[in-house]
Amino acid sequence: MIIILKRNANPQKVEALKEDLTRRGFGLHLSDGTEASLIGLIGDTSSIQEDWLRALDVVEDVRRIREPYKKANRSMHPENTVIDICGQKIGGGNFQVIAGPCSIETEEQITEVARDVKRFGARFLRGGAFKPRTSPYAFQGLHEQGLDLLLRAKRATGLPVVTEIMSTEHLPLFDEVDVIQVGARNMQNFELLKELGKIDKPVLLKRGLANTLDELLMSAEYIMAGGNEKVILCERGIRTFETSTRNTLDISAVPMLKQKTHLPVIIDPSHAAGIRFMVEPLSLAAIAAGADGLMIEVHNNPEKALCDGAQSLTPQMFDTLMRKISRSVEFFQSLS
Repeated sequence: MIIILKRNANPQKVEALKEDLTRRGFGLHLSDGTEASLIGLIGDTSSIQEDWLRALDVVEDVRRIREPYKKANRSMHPENTVIDICGQKIGGGNFQVIAGPCSIETEEQITEVARDVKRFGARFLRGGAFKPRTSPYAFQGLHEQGLDLLLRAKRATGLPVVTEIMSTEHLPLFDEVDVIQVGARNMQNFELLKELGKIDKPVLLKRGLANTLDELLMSAEYIMAGGNEKVILCERGIRTFETSTRNTLDISAVPMLKQKTHLPVIIDPSHAAGIRFMVEPLSLAAIAAGADGLMIEVHNNPEKALCDGAQSLTPQMFDTLMRKISRSVEFFQSLS
């Protein structure tokens, strides 16, 4: 349920209303926007009579939310959420590119790629230390050593880092990581999501291979219900009957999520298709659809990459793409 407050409502009466609702056992989600101030009620609101609330002179209107997700719902937070990560903002018209190799292999590799992607305009460095793979025989990442190498690249370049977590047991290892990524396979690892809800660190949540958008938003709700509202959603392609690409990029997810939620939405074109030549058109399509950013895989020697070399761009390809991204972002922002 959402309580829409009148403009210039008496502050003392608003506080009295909040105290009353809290005594009744409801959690409160407060949103002060340019158009209106809202009180979102978290809990079972079936016992509340809407007429009682509407009779209060500080209340403009009362609306019930049908969707099961509350904190992630745009109705509870009409304005776009902007997340500040080490001075770099994402969401609300702030477009960002996250780039780097699929997996961290050596200190030279991750540091060289970090310097290249920074030089060409990326503002965040990605790199996998823990790698969930379909085959148990595939390269699984360097684990703690990989995290150490990623943090060395961070210190060398100043780029905030994004990397994937696999287990709640690994959480202490992520103290210096700037954005924790939850991969597609862990989107419904609810115990992990609950733990991430207890920390004050941005979480990049990827859509599962066969999950609906509402299921993605319910996973975001798990994190936000714990108190951490710094969630970035990532569409990375879903499994369909098509076999010519690894996955099928659901480009329609961007405008639909923008309608449903206030959270930033980014696209991962590398995993969506799994093919290098498709990264550019999918990236530009994501910008046109209104995405808040991109996550792009870049490797200094894709042919010898230990993981996902076929979808990784060379630094030179990334440079060319970034020039097109910059022009596209500028053009579509001028239309809004």
